[in-house]
Amino acid sequence: MRSARTFALLAIFLLPLRLVAADAPPLPAGALQYKADGLAWQPGPSSLPAGSQIVVLEGNPRQAGLFTMRVRVPAGASLAPHTHPRHERVTVLSGVIGLAFGTSNDPSLLRVLRAGDYYVNPPETPHYLRFAEEAVLQITTEGPWGLNYLNP
Repeated sequence: MRSARTFALLAIFLLPLRLVAADAPPLPAGALQYKADGLAWQPGPSSLPAGSQIVVLEGNPRQAGLFTMRVRVPAGASLAPHTHPRHERVTVLSGVIGLAFGTSNDPSLLRVLRAGDYYVNPPETPHYLRFAEEAVLQITTEGPWGLNYLNP
């Protein structure tokens, strides 16, 4: 009796492991899936702080249409007041950032956002950021993407 119960408990706990380890069928046409540890990070454009890296997950930021990218920004970096031409949807995946709307670049106005937090920048709405520690942001928006500094 005890061995049957032990076997049942082991089966309950080990079955999910078997399902995870099993070879998965191919993805359907149009489906995308990425493993975080397999992303091919590239140096970010010159419009981002030095040392920033990006990886495009879907679409093309230079062309019209939906795209999603991740941006890794080093600790201590900042983005001066700037705008984007379209809504920008941002999820903080890791790190801590400060975000404020407006043109003052006043650090006392920053709102702290942490991993899991989300915000939307309306089109042509000035905002600025500070990065207290290295952070990874996931951005979804419509291309072509633009980052237009107010005082270049």
